[in-house]
Amino acid sequence: MRLHRNLVFATVDALAEIFNEGNYADKVIEKTLKRDKRWGSRDRSFIAETTYDIVRWKRLYAEIAEVKEPFKREDLFRMFAVWCVLRGVQIPDWPQFEKTPERRIKGKFDELSKIRKFRESVPDWMDEIGAKELGEKVWTNEIHALNKQAPVVIRANKLKTTPQELAKKLSEEGIETTNLRNYPEALELKERANIFRTAAFKDGLFEVQDASSQRVAEFLDVEPGMRVVDTCAGAGGKTLHLAALMANKGQIIALDIYGNKLKELKRRAKRAGAHNVETRSIDSTKVIKKLYGTADRVLIDAPCSGLGVLSRNPDAKWKLQPDFLDKIRNTQLEILEQYSKIVKKGGKLVYATCSVLPSENQQQVQKFLKTESGKEFKLLREKSILSSESGYDGFYMASLQKE
Repeated sequence: MRLHRNLVFATVDALAEIFNEGNYADKVIEKTLKRDKRWGSRDRSFIAETTYDIVRWKRLYAEIAEVKEPFKREDLFRMFAVWCVLRGVQIPDWPQFEKTPERRIKGKFDELSKIRKFRESVPDWMDEIGAKELGEKVWTNEIHALNKQAPVVIRANKLKTTPQELAKKLSEEGIETTNLRNYPEALELKERANIFRTAAFKDGLFEVQDASSQRVAEFLDVEPGMRVVDTCAGAGGKTLHLAALMANKGQIIALDIYGNKLKELKRRAKRAGAHNVETRSIDSTKVIKKLYGTADRVLIDAPCSGLGVLSRNPDAKWKLQPDFLDKIRNTQLEILEQYSKIVKKGGKLVYATCSVLPSENQQQVQKFLKTESGKEFKLLREKSILSSESGYDGFYMASLQKE
């Protein structure tokens, strides 16, 4: 593999923005890829994948390169050199890479690989909390799995197609997929590709949605004709899945505190042909109170640490702080107490997170059941999905019934 100067420089520029300015990796990469119209798909995927790779292994690479944040430009080139050595890529004969100590890099890597927080490249506090809550063995396996690049999984939109028809259509557009045995609507891409350019995407035949995330709407046990409230709908991945499961019959009210996300949801719903979705922005407590006691099903896809989705958001390892965890746990409980009141008697509530920490999951449900609002509910079932066991995102979901 021969490295091209403009691609390496673009990667280093992107890393400077992500590490030193605290910008989100996906946004920085998106902007970087627009820099040169002459770049082909190979060039673009080199920049994206190499940037993500170095972000994922930031702590390990910085330790080996003996550099500290904020990183100077030469520090980032040293980290890039570490990436080359560990990936078996020939280091270019450029001034930036003069005197790269290849043997020393390999030696340091062997030495640091014996210590989990360096080997898996995580902050001390995250390593400690993961081990404390999941146990040493489970956490070791889990953080290892979360450091792998996430596969691209899509959900066939049953309002318009079947997984079989979709696989055929994508194959005609040069994109090969495999069926996932235990996930009825899912297809996994055999190779990464820009699927948003396909006619199948523009026609609303699928949504990109991880296999574990596809479990959540199923867990809600919806039927056509029901009234369903998705309380933290965001841009609507699960809302659209619910619309398909309800065959466009009944009503889905999608709520969120961010109006811009709901705008995106409307756009996606139109493309998907989901006609039973209504969006409402939570701009005051009145919005929630009006819905008390009216829904057959309520989904709380709660804000969380996102520790279960580190494989697709590796920069979250460096953005997350321990005090955020305390704050988010309080928010989760407040949301549970308030939004659970939307469920009518005999109706069901699903609480879900994309975290693997019991303190955001099982423990929150147990706390809720002891509160005034929670006393009316009983826990029907719960499911923890670990990335190390499923090969997909880490998730948690609990189904509760209002008695």
